[in-house]
Amino acid sequence: MSNQQPSRRKFLTGAAAAATGAATLGFPAIVKAQGPISMRWQSTWPSKDIFHEYALDYAKKVNDMTGGDLRIEVLPAGAVVPAFGLLDAVSKGTLDGGHGVLVYHYGKQNALALWGSSPAFAMDANTLLAWHKYGGGKELLNRLYSSIGANVVSFPYGPMPTQPLGWFKKPITKPDDFKGLKYRTVGISIDLFQGMGAAVNALPGSEIVPAIDRGLLDAAEFNNATSDRLLGFPDVSKVCMLQSYHQNGEQFEITFNKAKYDALPDKIKAIIAYAVEAASADMSWKAIDRYSKDYIELQTKDKVRFYKTPDSVLQKQLEVFDTVNAKKSAENPMWKEIVESQRVFAERAVRWFLDTQVGARMAYNHYFGKPAGKPAPKKA
Repeated sequence: MSNQQPSRRKFLTGAAAAATGAATLGFPAIVKAQGPISMRWQSTWPSKDIFHEYALDYAKKVNDMTGGDLRIEVLPAGAVVPAFGLLDAVSKGTLDGGHGVLVYHYGKQNALALWGSSPAFAMDANTLLAWHKYGGGKELLNRLYSSIGANVVSFPYGPMPTQPLGWFKKPITKPDDFKGLKYRTVGISIDLFQGMGAAVNALPGSEIVPAIDRGLLDAAEFNNATSDRLLGFPDVSKVCMLQSYHQNGEQFEITFNKAKYDALPDKIKAIIAYAVEAASADMSWKAIDRYSKDYIELQTKDKVRFYKTPDSVLQKQLEVFDTVNAKKSAENPMWKEIVESQRVFAERAVRWFLDTQVGARMAYNHYFGKPAGKPAPKKA
């Protein structure tokens, strides 16, 4: 009888044989991980615009959270396709994804512009995003894209503050001031301002100021104090009208080519979705900081005069939109279904907001003793 212990060499040999046998029996083999997934994106914004910065912010969040397993590169508008060509480029796979706004797809399917370029039944952008996620908007958008054969996955995000009425040669004092005015806007706002008598030209952001400079436009709206300043609006106009219903609920859109997105691991898809929500919050906070700074700079350095849009103009916008809405609802069943869904959500959500949210003006005046903005001049 032997008391010898098995040698280390015999043990290792046996272990190796067992491992080989295990592999033969069908145990999964360890395979080398594939390299990083690269995506080439484009925004619909000039590289100097803060909107392009928002696109870069989102890409960085995804790149960081995936540890480099997904690497998104974002090019500015025009690098691959014109701004208004983004949806086609992403759908066809010319680009893997992009950053823009749904209203830029108005020519493909006008109901897409209901994510932003209407009075939105008094919803602000954050409330409209709540409708999108919890009120049925996401499902409606998926159906809408399917109806036009768009091979994309869409993530609306990033609530925009109420946009100005725009930049003018002189203050707007009444609705009739729009009659014959050569004016730039996009989306449903095209129909709205045409209904107010304007001659509307839809141009991407980078083309607006040159068009005003050449006299092709009398007036225009784009978005906010920072973008408008960076794009050069103060060089061609010193009058900006604040507050409007034409785009009081707009948000951004992140799109992926659907085939490229579907091929991603579930873990990366989850990171993409949560990064959208993180970027949405971060964008809204950055907007408050940057827009408020540039609002002051526009007044102090650029000598821009800001005026509140008269209530008569705001009321006229609502009346014209009612006409536009009735016409589009009769022509487009999807339009009708979307606005009815928005209206039901808005009636409940906006009522809650108005009843519970205290107004800011009283407290602001109490602490700082000065009103924000000037009233529009009275009609002579």
